[in-house]
Amino acid sequence: MAERERRRTPPYGGVFIARTRVMEAEDIKRATWRMAHEIIERNHGLDSVVIVGLQTGGVWLAEDIVVALDEIEGVKPALGTLDVAFHRDDIGLRPLLPEAPTQIPFNLDNQAVVIVDDVLYTGRTIRAALDALNSYGRPRTVQLAVMVDRGHRELPIRPDYVGKNLPTRRDEMVDAGRDGVDIGEIVK
Repeated sequence: MAERERRRTPPYGGVFIARTRVMEAEDIKRATWRMAHEIIERNHGLDSVVIVGLQTGGVWLAEDIVVALDEIEGVKPALGTLDVAFHRDDIGLRPLLPEAPTQIPFNLDNQAVVIVDDVLYTGRTIRAALDALNSYGRPRTVQLAVMVDRGHRELPIRPDYVGKNLPTRRDEMVDAGRDGVDIGEIVK
């Protein structure tokens, strides 16, 4: 689970207690490879495709997708990272906590940008990412890849590539990483 989720959970801390493991490491790898194949198919190859992982939860998945794309096609798309803290719509409602520096060392103009995050929930982080991307150019298309889509959308945002659709309750937390996906809760 992203540090941002842990810090935003009152009282700005706690320990994630996993209740159920829904994906193992091998499931994560298979889902990553499937998403990589779908990215290649949808974009008719990897010409002008760039991958941007959202800090911090989406960076590991973006890195793994780039590795899979390179192994499948022999082409390694450009990889960037994006911190959306200053573009969120809840500034003032909670502390502003930048995660890590944005690193997009390439031009986004006329590129097919694949935004990557670990868990899609309300869609507000993705809305912030779309705003932040405008600072780096005007992409031809923007696509979204997530390992887990847990539902409960508050904005009309839908992923293009999904590792697993996982309906959850609002009071549950989802922790996704290379070692697997767990459902649980944060306890003080």
